[in-house]
Amino acid sequence: MGGQGGIDVYLGLDVGKGEHHATALTPEGKKTFDKRLPNTESKLREVFAKLQAKHGTVLVVVDQPASIGALPLAVARDAGCRVAYLPGLTMRRIADLYPGEAKTDARDAYVIADAARSMPHTLRAIEAADETVAELEMLTGFDDDLATEVTRTKNRLRGLLTQIHPPLEKILGPRLDHPAVLTLLERFGSPAQLRKAGRRRLVTLLRPKAPRMAERLVEDIFIALDEQTVVVPGTDAAALIIPNLVSSLGSVLDQRRLLAARIEELLEAHPLSPVLISMPGIGVRTAARILIDVGDGSAFASAGHLAAYAGLAPVTRASGSSIRGEHPARRGNKQLKRAFYLAAFASLSQPESRTYYDRKRREGKHHVAALIALARRRIDVLFAMLRDGTFYEPPTPIAA
Repeated sequence: MGGQGGIDVYLGLDVGKGEHHATALTPEGKKTFDKRLPNTESKLREVFAKLQAKHGTVLVVVDQPASIGALPLAVARDAGCRVAYLPGLTMRRIADLYPGEAKTDARDAYVIADAARSMPHTLRAIEAADETVAELEMLTGFDDDLATEVTRTKNRLRGLLTQIHPPLEKILGPRLDHPAVLTLLERFGSPAQLRKAGRRRLVTLLRPKAPRMAERLVEDIFIALDEQTVVVPGTDAAALIIPNLVSSLGSVLDQRRLLAARIEELLEAHPLSPVLISMPGIGVRTAARILIDVGDGSAFASAGHLAAYAGLAPVTRASGSSIRGEHPARRGNKQLKRAFYLAAFASLSQPESRTYYDRKRREGKHHVAALIALARRRIDVLFAMLRDGTFYEPPTPIAA
C-alpha cells in the first residue's frame, strides 16, 4: 500500500563529493535499503531501478539540491523518480528529535527519509530542471567568489596606501572601482612617481577615462601629496606591490562585467525577469539571486514564510514574564538576505521607500534596522507580484 501522494518508498540521500549514503523506507517505516552509493550515474541508476521494480513509485530526497547533489537529482528525474529537498536547517532541527547524538552519514540519510515519510510538509519541491536557473546559479556563484576577491584586493590596496601615505589614500581609496584610478596606480605606484609625473601628464593620462573629473582629481592628488613630506619605510616595496595588485583588481572587475552581461542575457530569456526588474532597487545580480532561491514563490505559503527563509522576519524573545522584544533573525539564507537588503538600500531614491525608511528612523531604529524593516515590507509586495504575475506599481498617495 502506497504512502502519501502515492509514494511507495522514501529514499533519503545524505550527499557527498565522492559517494552518498542512501536509506530507503517504506510508508510503514521499514528499512529496505541502507548503503553507500558512489557518485556515478550507473550506480545511482541501478539502485533507483531496483527500488522501482521492487516497490513502485520512489521519492528521492536530498539535503543539498545543488553542486554535489545535482547528479543524483538529475539521474533520479531521468529514471522516473520523484524528487524533493529537505533544507539543511530543517533537517538539523528534526534530527534533534531522534535518539542518539552521533553525527554520521547513515543517521542523516535515515532522518531525511523518515522526515519525508512522516513529515512531508517539511519538504520543498524541486521543479524539473530549468537550464536558465541552473546556469544562473553557476554564474552567480562564480560572481560571488569574484566579489570576495575584489573586496580582498581593495582592502589590501587601501591598507598599503594608508601605511605609506594616508592623505593619498583618502583621495584614491574610495575610487578604486574607477578605471581612471586603476590606470593611474598601475602606471605610478608611489607618491614619488606621481609627483615626478607632474600635473599635465597625469591629466592627459586620466582624461580619456574620466573627462569630467580628471583635472579635479589630479589637483586633489597633489594637495594630498603636499600634506606629507616624510617618506615612510616600505614605500619602495609598496611601489612594486601596488601596480600588481591594481592589475589583478582590474582583471577581476573585467570578469565581473562579462559575467553581468551574460547574467543579464539569461534573465531576459526568463519569463519572470520583467516582473522582478520592475521593482525599484532590483538589478541584474539581485534578480538572479531571487530567481535562484525564490523562483515563482510557489514554494512558500506566504510572504511571512519567504521572509523567514531569507532571515528577515523578526524573532520575539520571551521567557515567562520577561519579554525582551523583537530582534533580527540570525538564521536564514544569507545570500538572499543580502540581496533583499541591497535592493532595499538601492530603492531609497524612490519616494515610497524613502518615506517608509524615514518613518522607521523617526521611530528610533538605526540605519541597518530601518533598512531591514524596509526589506521585509518589500517582500510582501514582491511575493504578491510573483504570485499574481504582475509588475510593480507605486502605492497611490492618500489624499489629505
